[in-house]
Amino acid sequence: MSRIAIASIAALLTVGYAHAAEPITLRDMGSFHVGGRLVEISGKPVREVVFAPGGVPAKVDPNGTYQVEQMYVQYFLPANEKGAYPLLMWHGGGLTGVTYETTPDGREGWLNYFLRMGWGVYNSDAVERGRAGWAQYPDIFKGEPVFLTTANPFERFRIGDGPNSYDPDPAKRKLLPGNQFPVEGYENFVKQNVPRWTTTDDATIAAYIAEIDRVGPSVLLFHSQAGTFGFKVAQARPDKVKALIAIEPAGIGDPAKADVLKNIPTLIIYGDYIERDSRWPKIRANGIAFADAIKAAGGSVDIIDLPQTGIKGNSHMVMMDKNNLEVAALIQKWLEGKGLTK
Repeated sequence: MSRIAIASIAALLTVGYAHAAEPITLRDMGSFHVGGRLVEISGKPVREVVFAPGGVPAKVDPNGTYQVEQMYVQYFLPANEKGAYPLLMWHGGGLTGVTYETTPDGREGWLNYFLRMGWGVYNSDAVERGRAGWAQYPDIFKGEPVFLTTANPFERFRIGDGPNSYDPDPAKRKLLPGNQFPVEGYENFVKQNVPRWTTTDDATIAAYIAEIDRVGPSVLLFHSQAGTFGFKVAQARPDKVKALIAIEPAGIGDPAKADVLKNIPTLIIYGDYIERDSRWPKIRANGIAFADAIKAAGGSVDIIDLPQTGIKGNSHMVMMDKNNLEVAALIQKWLEGKGLTK
């Protein structure tokens, strides 16, 4: 296949990232949709729709068969591959694969970092998000989508100092002390937010399983809401998941099946300010309990609380924070230590 050179615009950002200014050379890149199902809808009235101003009305019959619950995946395969397996990146709730791309303030994200480290990277928009597409609701997606205000992530993702810390005037926003989130890019971050459902977990898990089945043995790196998806997909395909990297998982797998994960090395990373948040102490406790269940079954789980390693100030959006490449280097070192690089 032809090689595609993509020039980087980022400067050297962290130790161990010495080639940041060099082009990224790929042996292939592309995308595909995977998963989904066909659904029949009936009993709806036929409508007339004008598709463009001044156009001729067309009759649209909404009754029939629809393709729904598919997932979009974009992949980048480096010319000099050093990862033993592909790295699959799964985003959190109300977000898309943009999570791992360019940071809101314009720096390189984890997608580029791990490409430079020689990993084949598969980055997805999960069911209902971005280029995966919606389906009718409540006919197919049960319930209604959840939308977030501009203030919500600021106060809930441990960027601002709790409730009422957001203000439309950036100068009046109350940040957590030493916070590493690039607040100058916050408006760009909320532009990434998309509606999400709370009723599509089964469809999302089915699509991620379909991705694993298509790509083959892989390392999973997942964030927040995708904690549930990462652990449950690994429980469904333990022979195809070679490692789990959970970035602040907001959900867990099936505790009754924790033993299924005993042969899969697992890394769980938590950021800063957790004890100051109303929800995250409990969320973290659930994650630790699940990790303990895996370890009790004979598994290997490494838990890293970043402040205890001297890496301080991280928000819930660790991969976007100003020290994101320092955390990425920590993950790379862990992967190397587990023998997952060539």
